[in-house]
Amino acid sequence: MKKVLLLFPILIFLCFPISVRATAQDYLDEADARKDEPVESNETPRWPQGPAIGAESAVLMDADTGVLLYAKNIDEHLYPASTTKLMTCLVAIENCPLDELITISQAAIDANEHDGSHMYLTAGEQLTLEELLYGIIINSANEACNAVGEHIAGSMDAYVDMMNARAAELGCTNTHFVTTNGLHDDNHYTSAHDLALIGRAFFSHEILASMACTTRHVIPKTELHEEHNLKSKNKLYPGAEYEYDGLLGSKTGFTSKSRQTLVSCAQRGDLRLICVIMMEESPSQFTDTTELFDYGFAHFAYTQADELGRRFDVSNSDFFNTTGDIFGNTAPLIYVESGARILLPDTLSLEDINTGVVYTDLAKDRIARVDYSYHGITLGSAPVLRNTSTAGQMTHITSGTLSGKSLSDDKVYVNIYQVLKVVIAVSVSVMVLLLVLRLVRMYLGHARKLRRIKQKREEVLKSRSTLRKNYHSNRHHPYKDDTTSNKRR
Repeated sequence: MKKVLLLFPILIFLCFPISVRATAQDYLDEADARKDEPVESNETPRWPQGPAIGAESAVLMDADTGVLLYAKNIDEHLYPASTTKLMTCLVAIENCPLDELITISQAAIDANEHDGSHMYLTAGEQLTLEELLYGIIINSANEACNAVGEHIAGSMDAYVDMMNARAAELGCTNTHFVTTNGLHDDNHYTSAHDLALIGRAFFSHEILASMACTTRHVIPKTELHEEHNLKSKNKLYPGAEYEYDGLLGSKTGFTSKSRQTLVSCAQRGDLRLICVIMMEESPSQFTDTTELFDYGFAHFAYTQADELGRRFDVSNSDFFNTTGDIFGNTAPLIYVESGARILLPDTLSLEDINTGVVYTDLAKDRIARVDYSYHGITLGSAPVLRNTSTAGQMTHITSGTLSGKSLSDDKVYVNIYQVLKVVIAVSVSVMVLLLVLRLVRMYLGHARKLRRIKQKREEVLKSRSTLRKNYHSNRHHPYKDDTTSNKRR
């Protein structure tokens, strides 16, 4: 009996790794099967075909315009794990100075799970926000997230409310945070598209992007805290196994429910992309990311928006965009901002792009906005501006309509030169009409005069004919009158 009891733990030990290997293989099989799932962006006609990957959901987004280059199940609710920390850091840097001291509470430490990632903080330590952000991004320190939340909002729950509010401001529609750090909760979820929007805002901060590309960092010991050695496990970083050229930053995440998640940003030339991988198996989250980055950099490039600036759809475009003014200048009075860009796939040309003018929700001093799209995919937009050098040649109205669209109180500038052209054209038309009417009246008057002359002539001829007849009659009866006279006698 004792031998059986001694063998029992050994049997459990032998069986346990077999069970783990089987479960891991199941996950790999599921990921492999997901490669056959449809990719929504690949269904767009003539759109560059993206790679088949094992992630449940993925997005490749242009960081500058927000254009989606690659989309697979982008609105599905999934668990973000530690990529939640992108929002944690974004809200922190927007609401607290980097040099502000934060005291670590025991509650912040206790709120972390015993096997959760950390940076070995102890209660009572005081670190700056910048130091804690390094710990959150590099070591994925859960207790640091809790401490930052408590300090800024007063409690972790209140800070989560701030995170949700900021997500809504960014346009996230499938996101609901419950924790500051991404520890699993069934009600803590987001989507690949929302995570790309969050990542776009995160990587717009140069210091956060720099932290998210730091492999090692040491926070020296001070009288306020101990030394903290930070080391990242991200394999996209320089010198790592899947090092990616042009990487600007990256954040990993993992729980048993979320599986591998990864949000990254890379740049080559003037093209900067955000890649999101959700629910993938290691190390494919890294290979998926490199495949999508390579796909984006190979098939997309920027085009100046002003090359399409004259192609937007307004019925009276001569008023909206002109090549001259009343004084003979060639500068347009209203023009599309030259610095604006659109993202164009290498499979399309400018002739394939649709344009449309938007008059609402405009930034200050904007007359309108031109949106560029292809099969419902927005490729970018450009503001329409007034040429200040020709301001004296323009007038404006504060309300009214243009091309049937309400302008409310927005100012719309009208080219006086074009107005004068219309006035002159109308004036010339009226003058021609009056001249024609005068000629018609003259013609009709002359015709009446000719009829009267003809009538008088006919009367004269008739009178002459009568006289002639009387004359001839008198010649044939010369004594007619005398006979008549004698009878009377």
